[in-house]
Amino acid sequence: MSKSAILKSSIARKWWMALTGLFLCLFLVGHLLGNLQLIFIDGVEGKRAFNEYAYFMTHNPLIKIMSYLTYFSILFHAAFGIYLTIKNKKARPINYAYNKPGTNSSTPSRYMAVLGTAILVFIVLHMSAFWGKMHFGEVPLHTEKIYFPLVSNNVEDPTNPYDAEALAYYTTEGDYLDTATIIVKNGDELYYKSFEKEIQKEDPSYSKVGDNPVYAKGYKDLHSMTLAYFGHDKSNDVGIPANKYALIAMVLYVLAMIVMAFHLWHGFASAFQSLGLKNKKYTPLISGFGKVFSVLVPLAFAIIPIIIFLTK
Repeated sequence: MSKSAILKSSIARKWWMALTGLFLCLFLVGHLLGNLQLIFIDGVEGKRAFNEYAYFMTHNPLIKIMSYLTYFSILFHAAFGIYLTIKNKKARPINYAYNKPGTNSSTPSRYMAVLGTAILVFIVLHMSAFWGKMHFGEVPLHTEKIYFPLVSNNVEDPTNPYDAEALAYYTTEGDYLDTATIIVKNGDELYYKSFEKEIQKEDPSYSKVGDNPVYAKGYKDLHSMTLAYFGHDKSNDVGIPANKYALIAMVLYVLAMIVMAFHLWHGFASAFQSLGLKNKKYTPLISGFGKVFSVLVPLAFAIIPIIIFLTK
């Protein structure tokens, strides 16, 4: 069986690597902007903002399509990078007798395959810890403490200055449902308990909001899960145990971002070169922007788990 035109053409290979690499750079920016909410918005507002962001990213049809495109780009970029490295090695099985790589290329450029493989391993572990749990594991729903006036015989007591406290689910409808009157089905659907018998009669695979006695959907509490993963506060208010390996998780995450920085240091500018966008006027600007990007973006990612570990 003959190889495809993509694999035959060295120019096509470089274009595919460049385009998927630049697309992943855009993904990094979007992912970073969402994650920064973890440290820049505190308290209830921060929890609400991050969980709403996570819900949007997993339910919006356009975002879901972009997500699958991102998964494909990661796998293609990694697999093709390994393929090109092996192909180049086979093309030059014996090193030159006189070879000083340090004078001809930068350190990141000589280890792009190693750096890329390390990043791929990190992505797999990272997705199993967060994406995998969100889609296939058990993640508690977003709950908040709400307060309401004490009542006597269904009438508010104006002489009582204190409010009653209750734990309630924060729903996608923008309101709160008391946990005492709600049951959870299918992970995030919220039903009034009075409908429990009707729910048991329903086909478990049939869960349209408009046809079943479902009131609303709840937000999965990825905010609390992330804080528990990198923090060390044992008094989590939603029952997620603190990660006893939080320090190791934080250090490995920071190391992965250092590897990412080295990978981007060479990869960003070389992507434009592979696309033929190289000239005396714009190349210095692209190279300079690439270096700034390769430092600031991984640095911003690395700061997030550090701050969570030190403050949560």
